[in-house]
Amino acid sequence: MKILVTGGGGREHAIIKRIGPAHEIFCAPGNGGIASDAKIFPEIKATDIDGQVELAKKLGVDLVVIGPDDALALGLADRLKKIGIKAFGPEKAASALEASKVFSKDLMKKYNIPTAAYEVFDDPEKAKIYIETLEKFPTVIKADGLALGKGVIIAEDKAKALEAVTQIMEDKKFGESGKRIVIEEFLSGPEISVFVVTDGVNAVELSSAMDHKRVGDNDTGLNTGGMGTIAPNPFYTDSIKAEVNKLIIKPTIEAMQKEGCPFVGVIFFGLMATPSGVKVIEYNSRFGDPEAQVILPLFKGDFAKLLEKTAEGKLGEYTDSSPDNEYTACVVIASGGYPEKYETGKVITGLNENGQIEDMPDVTIYHAGTKYTDGYYYTAGGRVLGVTAKASTLKSAIDRAYEAVGKISFDKMQFRRDIGKKALIGNE
Repeated sequence: MKILVTGGGGREHAIIKRIGPAHEIFCAPGNGGIASDAKIFPEIKATDIDGQVELAKKLGVDLVVIGPDDALALGLADRLKKIGIKAFGPEKAASALEASKVFSKDLMKKYNIPTAAYEVFDDPEKAKIYIETLEKFPTVIKADGLALGKGVIIAEDKAKALEAVTQIMEDKKFGESGKRIVIEEFLSGPEISVFVVTDGVNAVELSSAMDHKRVGDNDTGLNTGGMGTIAPNPFYTDSIKAEVNKLIIKPTIEAMQKEGCPFVGVIFFGLMATPSGVKVIEYNSRFGDPEAQVILPLFKGDFAKLLEKTAEGKLGEYTDSSPDNEYTACVVIASGGYPEKYETGKVITGLNENGQIEDMPDVTIYHAGTKYTDGYYYTAGGRVLGVTAKASTLKSAIDRAYEAVGKISFDKMQFRRDIGKKALIGNE
């Protein structure tokens, strides 16, 4: 098949690597590392919907795999389907599952899908008055729209909650995404990410993962797009899996059908196993980043076929989805200063010409923000590399990933040193 992958980060590199060299793969815009595995078109942004559609037509592709959330929210899948090109990814109406926190919370409330109690506000003053009435903290404040995975503030006390409303709604910290906000109860318990591919009716569950959102060790500092992850998540036990399938996964897919916007693509269920049962923290309408870097290496089936059958609405015909019995760990290497101000253009050492580490076949380097010029890789983003190792035990995967990180260097590089630590107890 000829396949176009839209986007240019670590998630897209993971998708391309998993599709494999048996297919002709293109990527727009791509990045320096992706160029080793696909023909890239750096002049076409992921959100350039006209450009992506024209490129797909020009290349005569059989399938377009839409990577980022913002392209989905802009209706790229709708445009492609109109001209007869198969697209893996939800249409604009269905992408609201991620693109609007208000839509997703109201959907869960309507269809009795377990989630945190919440209130919605479009007036900052009313939001502040509501916060003044709260007696229990922390509380969670979310921008309604897309915010690169950073539009959530956990406010430890009333003053910080009021400040969060000011930042999001008045100072426009997340732009127009913060015109409306959701204020919801703070939940506690292990977080679990679960990925389910669906054609709107049928579903194939991939692996679970554990993400690490905060920039600093021991979950300190600002929220980021993700500083590392492991898979599978040891807290996703058989009993919890059964509960999630019955109360969350099936009802969500059925709810989207009933709302007239069946979901075609992959739903990322962000869950929390609370003392009162598993609850949905959030939905994402695409593969996570960096979760894709750990779940896709564990998938043993024909990934390109899975994507194609989903896009065709024939996922029921796909049967080869046996999970791997191994573990993966991904450590994200970021630019100094991320997720706030950072510099780019730093030369990266330790990688070969294909952007990988020599003599470490069990380790894959996924490029999130790199540029390749004159035989050298340079930093070109906040998150730069995702260093992923695969092994027969979780501890071995984590140790091997950090061994690989030790072979890479660039000026002011930063990474967390505790990825997977919480998952290791009893799972070594």
